[in-house]
Amino acid sequence: METSNTHNQRIANMIFASVYPMYVAKVEKKGRTKEELHQVIEWLTGFDDKKLQELIQEKVTFETFFERASLNPNAGLITGVICGYRVEEIENPLTQKARYLDKLVDELAKGRKMEKILRT
Repeated sequence: METSNTHNQRIANMIFASVYPMYVAKVEKKGRTKEELHQVIEWLTGFDDKKLQELIQEKVTFETFFERASLNPNAGLITGVICGYRVEEIENPLTQKARYLDKLVDELAKGRKMEKILRT
């Protein structure tokens, strides 16, 4: 699916630290934990808690966040619609990675089992 250059640039320039509290609030509101969120983020990116906190403190953009990530080889198994886009059809690699993360957070908040979220 084609996304606009403006849309892709907006995602690239967003500060991860500004979105992270929204991820935490979303999952906690639905009865999930920050630790589970971190497990999901680590599965997708390879960032442990310490590295995640460093990136938050550094106020990196999503572009830098995903440049430094080691994307899980099974990330391509993440499918479905998030924010009106089918993630497997997003052509811009950075936008797709950001939407992978959004989709995983959404699945966590919806109560999906961790084994399914982590594609094991």
